Amino acid sequence: MKEYDFYIVPTPIGNLGDITNRAIEVLKSVDIIACEDSRVTQKLLNHFDIKTKCISYHKFNEKERVGKILEILRCAQNDGGGGKKMALVSDAGTPLFCDPGKILIEELRKHNIKITALPGANAVATFLSQIPRENEGFYFAGFLPKTKKAIENLLEKYRFTDVVFYDSPNRLLNTLKAIRPQAKVAIGRELTKVFEEIIIDSPQNLIAHFENNILKGEIVGLVFREESANLGEAILKEKIAALKAKNFKAKEISVILSELYNISRNEVYRYII
Repeated sequence: MKEYDFYIVPTPIGNLGDITNRAIEVLKSVDIIACEDSRVTQKLLNHFDIKTKCISYHKFNEKERVGKILEILRCAQNDGGGGKKMALVSDAGTPLFCDPGKILIEELRKHNIKITALPGANAVATFLSQIPRENEGFYFAGFLPKTKKAIENLLEKYRFTDVVFYDSPNRLLNTLKAIRPQAKVAIGRELTKVFEEIIIDSPQNLIAHFENNILKGEIVGLVFREESANLGEAILKEKIAALKAKNFKAKEISVILSELYNISRNEVYRYII
């Protein structure tokens, strides 16, 4: 029995020249492309003379489309052999990164359908490659919560970790107002396009900069982690007390807090005793 083929295909986040040759070949070879917005995808297909038929697959019809897609993949070809090949694309970037696909991929795996993911454009990787950071770790929050309090709570939870997020033009100013004033923030917009802009500054200065600008397209942001020097005596003692309550020994506590917050083990131990 022939395996069904399903491809996850990244598309450019701005500059059409960033699509890979392999992505073009796959989009030409499959029988059907599942896409968020056919109008957006059709512009890409027309540019590369790709004639493949499209069907819609977006966040509002994800569940109802799964059955149809399974049917398409199993459908017999005219010559009587095997199923059809299909590709999933989002409007821009890599599917499943804050884009539809999770429900579909889960279902395809349940039915043992072969899935192949192609490497390609991704806004997070493109953004971070231009941002100097202290270490490689970060927390990707996707789109931030809608309320100021929820944003503050999330950023407090990951206070000592770089937090990367997506945002929209109409929300950016409110997001910046929810970030602690002393934080360092990077904002990237129009990535890979003619007017690409990446700015690293304080929330206040970024607000002043963007207040008088007409913003378009998806935005990527980074709230830099708070440095260990700013951990503060009160917070350090609080964390020591919490670990003691869990029956950790002094040596274990000094190792844990030293690794988490880049503090000298001796300094932590001094507070413990």
